[in-house]
Amino acid sequence: MTAVSDLRVTAYLADGLLEASPAYAETLRLLGADGTGEVLVAVDGERLLGTIMYEPWSPDSEVARSADEAEIRAFAVAPQARGLGVGRALVNALVERARQEGVVRIVLSLPPLPQMRAAQFVYRARGFTRVPERDWTPVPGVDLQVYALALKS
Repeated sequence: MTAVSDLRVTAYLADGLLEASPAYAETLRLLGADGTGEVLVAVDGERLLGTIMYEPWSPDSEVARSADEAEIRAFAVAPQARGLGVGRALVNALVERARQEGVVRIVLSLPPLPQMRAAQFVYRARGFTRVPERDWTPVPGVDLQVYALALKS
């Protein structure tokens, strides 16, 4: 889990995503370590290329509102692996995982920053759409937009 934690923090730092809330680095390090959710990884041999976390709804969910929803958390692709389809593969794997679990909708939140365009592209290409009524601000200065993907049975 240390390599996954390090990759998350490295990727978020590279994109300037921890500037508004540096303390979020610790959250990134710990996500999934307690057995909550499922951490998926993309590797090339021994090299970790990316990671994404599938988190079913719970009373502690950030964006998911009911048991038929699951969240995407801690999506990160190593800077040197960007543009290779790693992000797309991770999102597709997570969508398939959610389908297996009978999830009706996958939700996620991300900041509306220019450096998030690649992530937004991956999500939109997969069919995620904005759900502006669910946008939220976890801490002052960090505004997050919510996206959702409805899964067909």
